[in-house]
Amino acid sequence: MNFLDLFRAVFGLAITLGLIGLAAWAARRYAPQLMAKLQAERGARRLQVLETLVLDPSRRLVLVRVDAEERLILLGEGRELVEPRQTGDAK
Repeated sequence: MNFLDLFRAVFGLAITLGLIGLAAWAARRYAPQLMAKLQAERGARRLQVLETLVLDPSRRLVLVRVDAEERLILLGEGRELVEPRQTGDAK
């Protein structure tokens, strides 16, 4: 293998890695908006995550709305605890 072949191989590798890096940067920067535009409209969504709260590294609280009902879910340690709450209840 002569110097010219080695130069071509290194140059090709640099171009390939540069294109991969450019694609990763573009995906991080533009993909969320692009994916939102490309997704088909499915109508009104029934499930919505309202808020999350990290309690410690293994547990978190998640407030979820399903239709007109809110549920407080404790996630972690292989268990889930669900507490139903109506949206009309006093806060």
